[in-house]
Amino acid sequence: MCARAGRAVLRAARAVHWYVTSLMGDNAYATYLAHQRRTHPDTPPLTERQFWRQRMDDQDRNPGARCC
Repeated sequence: MCARAGRAVLRAARAVHWYVTSLMGDNAYATYLAHQRRTHPDTPPLTERQFWRQRMDDQDRNPGARCC
């Protein structure tokens, strides 16, 4: 019974971690790389620095629902 509760807590913690990292965009570059490999295998992907620069520039040009 205790092991089952421990697994449930671990599963819940992983779900919360996934949600927070997704919400904050922490996994955006990994998602981009997976998309690039799947849909554009012949094109070299942006470096992580280039990716984040482009993402920030896009957000500055199109603020959307941001507060600032």
